[in-house]
Amino acid sequence: MPPEYRTERYDVLVVGAGGAGLRAAIEASAQGAKVGVVSKSLLGKAHTVMAEGGVAAALANVDERDSWRVHFADTMRGGQYLNHPRMAELHAREAPDRVRELEAWGALFDRTPDGRILQRNFGGHKYPRLAHVGDRTGLEMIRTLQDHGIHRGIAFHMETTLLSLLTAGGRVVGAFGYERERGRFLCLEAKAVVMATGGIGRAFEITSNSWEYTGDGLALAYRAGAELIDMEFVQFHPTGMVWPPSVRGILVTEGVRGEGGVLRNSAGRRFMFDDIPDNYRAQTADNEEEGWRYTQGDKNARRPPELLTRDHVARCIVREIKEGRGSPHGGVFLDISWIAQKLANAPEHIQKKLPSMYHQFKELAGIDITREPMEVGPTTHYMMGGIRVHPDTQMSTLPGLFAAGECAGGLHGANRLGGNSLSDLLVFGCRAGAHAAEFARGQAQEAADPATIAAIAARAEAPFERADGGSAEGPYAVQHSLQGRMQALVGIVRIGAEMEQALEELAALEARAAQVAVTGNREYNPGWHTALDLDSLLVVSRAITRSALLRRESRGAHFRLDFPDKDPALGKLNTVIYQDGDGQMQVRQDATPELSAELAAILKEMG
Repeated sequence: MPPEYRTERYDVLVVGAGGAGLRAAIEASAQGAKVGVVSKSLLGKAHTVMAEGGVAAALANVDERDSWRVHFADTMRGGQYLNHPRMAELHAREAPDRVRELEAWGALFDRTPDGRILQRNFGGHKYPRLAHVGDRTGLEMIRTLQDHGIHRGIAFHMETTLLSLLTAGGRVVGAFGYERERGRFLCLEAKAVVMATGGIGRAFEITSNSWEYTGDGLALAYRAGAELIDMEFVQFHPTGMVWPPSVRGILVTEGVRGEGGVLRNSAGRRFMFDDIPDNYRAQTADNEEEGWRYTQGDKNARRPPELLTRDHVARCIVREIKEGRGSPHGGVFLDISWIAQKLANAPEHIQKKLPSMYHQFKELAGIDITREPMEVGPTTHYMMGGIRVHPDTQMSTLPGLFAAGECAGGLHGANRLGGNSLSDLLVFGCRAGAHAAEFARGQAQEAADPATIAAIAARAEAPFERADGGSAEGPYAVQHSLQGRMQALVGIVRIGAEMEQALEELAALEARAAQVAVTGNREYNPGWHTALDLDSLLVVSRAITRSALLRRESRGAHFRLDFPDKDPALGKLNTVIYQDGDGQMQVRQDATPELSAELAAILKEMG
């Protein structure tokens, strides 16, 4: 019997309602396209709200020496030069305009004494560059984008999960999914699709990511024939909560360190002074007093070592924990209360600068951060890799499919600088929306193939059919096993033999996932949702592991204990994941894009 489903038609379908998705939808609508937005969760709950510290843009409001050229060089250096240089250029050039645009739409940024947008220090950025709203920047961005976009006639499908992209004639023609609340199937025909689904954090046990982050966009694109790039580069944010267990992994913004927070081990020592990379030594303070002056705006001071790149800070924290100098609950101490020695109004100052962090620790851990240190440890945070896109248009290797934000690869290379994610989603969300609308204008609306729809629906309903015997495994056990094995075998520190073991275990998990059963029916059934998420989690887990095995060196967020050094040859290669004609996952390495003469000159000038 053919499945029952409702059909909606759009020029541009945007998948994801975070910052990248909303900015793409706004731009496509402004170009005259009929736009629909699919959100796995509720509107306003996007993971963008978890980006607290600020949005990186070379406005030069705090330090006039900043420019797009410096921002470009910082981004390339932070990404270990595996970034797509054209994307890094566009990002650095256009970020200031996108931030000013957001301000014009009503975003309320913190201000300098003369009324300009205030900017703070962040790891890897040479100058204070992050425009912010206390430590609630992402929340303010989502509020502003929603307020601006809601009046444009954009259709929103909240609490809707996609099961498959639809293709015809070698291009994307829509998507098929279901409404999570009632389980009703939905066919969304579209002339162009923009993926803006975020990352893959739920493939790991400890993560700052919300439940939605199961890699859906990457898996949907891969299954439809698009290439993925640089999937080995998973960012483990240095500072997530470690105690109590119920909040383990929740993000502790880099803004704490940007405002003067320091990292200490169980002996009270600032261990970050012990290990400063040679390429950052000239920029990094070698004493506490100079680091403090830097966070207070002294343009002649060097940055504290706590503001080195995230990959380096995370590894230093892991070292302290493994060598027995960690905090009581398996982390280290992040201390901003020490500034009481420097400022008479320290409690009020901290609460004003970091209101969310103050309330987060007060409510969830019973700690007053103005008086005592926090316990923190690394948490899976961000995927630098993703869907391979054209740097100017954001179109993937599959015609009609665009991507922006965290689910798109290329901008960040081997390691993302803090704050670049928010400017990334503004710059490339705008570009993806504009070019998707332009692409859609030249396409005819294609009807979905009923046989294809029937096959997708049948696969989705299969877990119910396996419940009759009563002995089949439930989806939660498989999900829990996958997260634990990825954390243990493909985490912050990697070894080839362990990743080979991970691939074997992932194959076994795929077999288990193919046999999971759920009871009940499609209405209000979280077990069914989890069963359907397993395919995406397994696809991205295999892609991460295979890419990491191929990169036999340590670079950025990818650290291999069996290959601890950089390989200059591999520093000129990007890893590409693709599906062959038999539907099997394959991996190859392509040469990184050439630098233009102008960009090469900038990097040479910036050292």
